[in-house]
Amino acid sequence: MDSNREMDPAHQVPEGVDEKTVRALGALSKALETTERARGHLYGFHQLTGTADFELGDAVRLLREAGHEQAARVEHAIVGRNVIPGHWTFQIIEAYNDTYYRPFAAMERDIVDELAAGRDHLLEAHLKTARRTRNHPDHTPTPTDT
Repeated sequence: MDSNREMDPAHQVPEGVDEKTVRALGALSKALETTERARGHLYGFHQLTGTADFELGDAVRLLREAGHEQAARVEHAIVGRNVIPGHWTFQIIEAYNDTYYRPFAAMERDIVDELAAGRDHLLEAHLKTARRTRNHPDHTPTPTDT
């Protein structure tokens, strides 16, 4: 790849790695990045659900202070309730991490190590080289260039 001479050694395509492999590794990386986003949404779900449960506790307190018997009903049936049978949100995250995320991340790492000498973002580095404007101060090939 012509971009190799412009990139820092950590982002140069190793000898013998073809363009199809670089594209395949880029697709694998993109899939893992999408999984990272999905995992972030799980953490958002976890935090929002927890916040809602505490807010519900406040609502129960206010209903009780206002003398409404419905406070006990809400507290008994909804406060602290499982979000799916047997699970609070932290348990969903733990199961996702153990069953899907960690095995996927480990496999992606192994494949990058096996096929590209552990060098990440080779496709992106190639795109950076192809898309940057030469001799422009904000389009330098590496972070150390001035």
